[in-house]
Amino acid sequence: MHDAGRDWDARAVSIKSARSVMRLFTAADADEVLACITPAITRWMSWEVPSSAEAFAQVWLTWLPSIDDGTDLHFVVRCLADGRCLGLVGLHRARTEAPELGIWIREDVHGQGFGWEAVAAVADWASENLHPSHFEYPVAVENAASRRIAEHLGGSVVARRSNAKYASVVYRIPAPCAGA
Repeated sequence: MHDAGRDWDARAVSIKSARSVMRLFTAADADEVLACITPAITRWMSWEVPSSAEAFAQVWLTWLPSIDDGTDLHFVVRCLADGRCLGLVGLHRARTEAPELGIWIREDVHGQGFGWEAVAAVADWASENLHPSHFEYPVAVENAASRRIAEHLGGSVVARRSNAKYASVVYRIPAPCAGA
């Protein structure tokens, strides 16, 4: 683990960027997060739109223990201007040498830079607090917007994968503060 002697409380984490704030998911976020999940969002995800609030609860209830122990972090992205939910940033395998970043942003704010801004802010926070050597960022080959996020953060393709829905590439993104 790269955060031995961790000096941060998972539930107290708040990461600000220029236009948004990221806080770890809680049960109170569930309805608003679910309302943002659409077929266009899940087109490039390995999962589908949950069929109901109960079905989504079966998913997010599995997140809470790993959020609390700091191993798998799901950050709710909120707009600083009005507090509305914009999506989620994932920092999976957070306490490993190469955590995995992931993002989805609600459709009505696509193309406005919120995704890049949120991923960059979480990567900066993780670099300072978890000290990874780098990040992995898997993305569907055809998801040009998400690929631009990885490339804007200095990522380069290091692997290829496929699943039942799409072919993907895995970017290696340098840790902004590694070794600092």
